[in-house]
Amino acid sequence: MLNTTASPLIDLNGVKKAFKTDAGLFLALKGIDLHVNAGEYVAIIGKSGSGKTTLINMITGLDRPTEGEILVGGEKVEKLGENQLAIWRGRTIGVVFQFFQLLPTLTAIENVMLPMDFCGTPTFTERRDRARELLKLMEIEEQANKLPAKLSGGQQQRVAIARALATDPPILAADEPTGNLDSKTAAAVFSLFERLASLGKTILVVTHDPDLAKRANRQLHIADGLIVNDVNGNGHGKKLFTRSKT
Repeated sequence: MLNTTASPLIDLNGVKKAFKTDAGLFLALKGIDLHVNAGEYVAIIGKSGSGKTTLINMITGLDRPTEGEILVGGEKVEKLGENQLAIWRGRTIGVVFQFFQLLPTLTAIENVMLPMDFCGTPTFTERRDRARELLKLMEIEEQANKLPAKLSGGQQQRVAIARALATDPPILAADEPTGNLDSKTAAAVFSLFERLASLGKTILVVTHDPDLAKRANRQLHIADGLIVNDVNGNGHGKKLFTRSKT
């Protein structure tokens, strides 16, 4: 169960991540302290290689830290085994990827139903009804029975977002979800995130686009593996010097 106290929903303390390269160890995250409350809509921005994708991978459990502590809903994510991680992620966090990652042989509605199949939603009818509700929320219900190849990029991403919401997780994490979309479609996707935030979801979005990031209630600027600026939706924030780069 998720922690219902006033503690942050997402709480990172001293998180570092090192990768082995031919030139030696590369420190992608250099000591991240981050606290996100339930219901926040947070954009994570920075240049390529700044560490923003590595950070989102830490929060979603897609990768593990070299050092530090990650608590999401009171659960110590870095301590979970692989099977525990899969169960935890299924109930806690929905992940949206840049390249959609829809199964090409399944229709839109079948792709959305898939996480519910794994999580044991009791009946086929319940799964199908839930999937149709989510496609309607994403304004794409009329495409329910089409294969991904018959959908535009924007439509595929809407299906991917619906799939990420299938088990009703409290957190939605999206890594460059508009990277393959035109500007108009990208803006529409961010409008969907705004709507989901208004419904109480906690939204984390990685983006390289500062204009899109401004639509979130909070923007985290990452450079060289550090959060260097934390700005709220009113433009107020502070420069952060979290830890040494060594």
